[in-house]
Amino acid sequence: MERIRIVLLALFAAICYGIVHDQVTARVCLEYFTIGHPPLFSTTSPTLLALGWGVVATWCFGLPLGLLLAVAARGGQRPPLSAADLRKPIAVLLAVMAASAVLAGIVGGSLAARGTVWLTSPWDQLVPRNRQVAFLADLSAADVEVIAISGRPHPRERRGYERIAPAAPAAAHWLGPPAGQKHR
Repeated sequence: MERIRIVLLALFAAICYGIVHDQVTARVCLEYFTIGHPPLFSTTSPTLLALGWGVVATWCFGLPLGLLLAVAARGGQRPPLSAADLRKPIAVLLAVMAASAVLAGIVGGSLAARGTVWLTSPWDQLVPRNRQVAFLADLSAADVEVIAISGRPHPRERRGYERIAPAAPAAAHWLGPPAGQKHR
């Protein structure tokens, strides 16, 4: 029974984190959800989009985390841990993830505002120009969390667009557009 509590704790924590994170990002750039994600349901309400995507995008991390935690906490030679014992470590993990997301969003938004990173086709045409910096800030905040947990971008983030100019030499994207190209 304690293993089930641990799984449910991790699942609940991940979903709550996802909802709170998406409540913030939906208000930074609504287009990140209305253009950058497939529609879950017909709405442009930032609250409803954040609720929906907060659940959809995080349960798939919370469930495996809970299963692994349950096995690790209850197995082995050490005294077993309960769900209550794991509340603080999970809270610390979520706090680190939140701080990382805020920092990545600030850095991504700052780099986009300076013209160091930008959306490429077709995203530069789909996202209104005056929302592209905010879109990249949201994208940066979301990607840092997913990569930190899984080590790779989330499948929904792999849609054939690049976060820097295509064909730019490895370090050149930090200096602006590739030679011969003018960034708007």
